Amino acid sequence: MASEFDDDGEQTVTINEYLQSIEEEELEADLVLGGDEGDQCTYSKGYMKRQAIFSCLTCTPDGNAGICTACCLSCHDGHEVLELWTKRSFRCDCGNSKFGDFSCKLFPNKDVENIENSYNHNFKGLYCTCNRPYPDPDLEEQVEMIQCCMCEDWFHEEHISLNSPNEIPRDEEGEPLYEDFICKACSAVCSFLTLYPKTILAAGVQPVAPVTNSKDKSVVEDISLTDGGAEKLENDKSSGSSKKDNAVADANSESVSDGKKLVIGESSQKDDSSSLSTNIASSHANCILGVDSMDSSLVSESKPLFLSKNWRDTLCRCDKCLDMYKQKHISYLLDKEDSIAEYEKTAKQKREENLQQREGAAVNFFNNLGHIEKMEILNGIADITDEFRSFLGSVDPSKAVTADDINQIFENLKNKRRRV
Repeated sequence: MASEFDDDGEQTVTINEYLQSIEEEELEADLVLGGDEGDQCTYSKGYMKRQAIFSCLTCTPDGNAGICTACCLSCHDGHEVLELWTKRSFRCDCGNSKFGDFSCKLFPNKDVENIENSYNHNFKGLYCTCNRPYPDPDLEEQVEMIQCCMCEDWFHEEHISLNSPNEIPRDEEGEPLYEDFICKACSAVCSFLTLYPKTILAAGVQPVAPVTNSKDKSVVEDISLTDGGAEKLENDKSSGSSKKDNAVADANSESVSDGKKLVIGESSQKDDSSSLSTNIASSHANCILGVDSMDSSLVSESKPLFLSKNWRDTLCRCDKCLDMYKQKHISYLLDKEDSIAEYEKTAKQKREENLQQREGAAVNFFNNLGHIEKMEILNGIADITDEFRSFLGSVDPSKAVTADDINQIFENLKNKRRRV
């Protein structure tokens, strides 16, 4: 078949291209759904670490409820449903008090409300600081959006408070070099991240180390000079400002997912990160930061953060920091399973397992058949193969294959079976 446009202006593809597109669509769906087969409501699993969530505007136009994959398919078929990708620590709302008289078909006995669920304007179909829908009906071409790993909202690149989109860490081909993104608003909550060596940040955007009025300024300077990967600071006594080294680390990238894009990157200074992670694991008593991360005088100006691969492993796990994470309600940052990368990794594993199970079931089914049934199936496969081979050998490769051509193939097979 041709891979160009025919006389009718319809684009044609080869069989291999078509099968590959189907495979890619199935993989993308599995990555979004996390391998969820969508046959059971997830309510009984409680507040799951991460799962695919949908919002039904037909039932809850105020955008104050979310439903799981199974309820989306079974209870809200034909409704106006929004795909929200994934949400953390969420429990299915389908059929609770927010849905009025509507009852869940799969798990009707739910609590009146899931008080630990968190909702934002995404549940109304709105995103970013511009509060626009996605896809945006006012745009001919949809622009890429980036998801904040904390508030889980999506942002247009031009709306994330950078001087230029060129400040986003990218490789030479323009692919992002970061694992996670933290928006400007959320960066105020985790400003302590700027106290870590710069290996925690993806190359390309390095925040200036905070200047403090603390009596012991050398503490912050020592932190910034540890592990061989930090920038050297020069204190300007007259202005109290600080300068940073212009050297930028090289980085390698690895793509995680497409669609509304999320990409991960790995810093070339991973040896420094590994050393720091080892130090973390060896002691939970001593804080690797050496300063009070809750001290407001250490907070630098809030700005978007782009974090390198495995940055979560770098976080201090001393008792003091653990208490700080708890107070700020961000303990999930310590959980590697919270990341999109781990979510998609698990989804791929489930997909492989399901494919193997299906293949094994097909083999078992065939092996349990009698000799006559086996021969019928094998002969049928051979007939289809011969018919398609004959068709492809006679068709003009410059012309598209039509529905009539396919119908004729199966008509020929029927006639052949009748003669037999």
